[in-house]
Amino acid sequence: MACLVPHPKCSIGNEYMREIVVRSWNELNDCLFESSWREPLGRFRSPYVYRGVSRAEYELLTGLARLGGDPDFLEEHILRAFRRYAHHPDIHASSIWNWLALAQHHGLPTRLLDWTYSPFVAAHFATCRLEHHDRDGAIWCIDFDRINEALPARLREELDQRGGFVFSADMLDESAPALAQFDALSDDTFMLFFEPPSIDERIVNQYALFSLLSNPAISLSRWLDEHPDVVHRIILPSDFKLEVRDKLDQANITERVLHPGLDGLSAWLRRYYTPSRTIRRSAGRLSSRVDEGAGEADTEVQREGDDAKYLAVDTPTT
Repeated sequence: MACLVPHPKCSIGNEYMREIVVRSWNELNDCLFESSWREPLGRFRSPYVYRGVSRAEYELLTGLARLGGDPDFLEEHILRAFRRYAHHPDIHASSIWNWLALAQHHGLPTRLLDWTYSPFVAAHFATCRLEHHDRDGAIWCIDFDRINEALPARLREELDQRGGFVFSADMLDESAPALAQFDALSDDTFMLFFEPPSIDERIVNQYALFSLLSNPAISLSRWLDEHPDVVHRIILPSDFKLEVRDKLDQANITERVLHPGLDGLSAWLRRYYTPSRTIRRSAGRLSSRVDEGAGEADTEVQREGDDAKYLAVDTPTT
């Protein structure tokens, strides 16, 4: 049976959130699809979005937050420069929200954070880094229904009129065509999710969406400390990660499809053919080396959320 324990979130705040430690594949699936049944629809439609991390202790930090400095100042200048120098035929003269999504997708530091509708994509992300298999991983689960209940009235009305539960760029344009207008919709910091345009296969295959806070200076981890009712975490113990990894591979959840192209293919084959004895021998050594540079480790883990939610087409035979 999964172990349910209150846990001081992210070693930052004093609030408690639900944290579930799973030790079997069946437990993991039960927890991932918890509360999926929607009685009015008569269908299984989960209210959660997910983000996997290979080390449970990492915060939810955006690329903009990791830069340091004044996020309001940096965000304005970085986005202006990106729009000036970037060339993309489908985005020019488009909304700030499409530009923000494009920038995030290509690694520019923004206030966005990558999430996925797919719990298995998140589980991939929590287990794909073999050098962290000596550390517990985690899957963050956020209830977007509860997030939406706390939205400013203007945004809530927009969702209700469209019959949606996350925003598109067009919907955000209706209420706030500029970041300053978005931030000014409420005196209290609020959070929402929005889906990026289907710029390329990676966004589509990752079943991706972004979280967005109305204050870029506040870390998402700290905001969740103050709203523990909207979030819980599923912990994957280090000695369970390899089983999850192998079953995800068999279920076709690998780098080859989620990161289309030769880079994703190579990453999948490199990981797939790594012998288990090499994983056990190298995990602690590589993780210790990463620990020596906390900033580098944070950066690596955050890029996992952006790039490492991968799928695959088939598995090789040995």
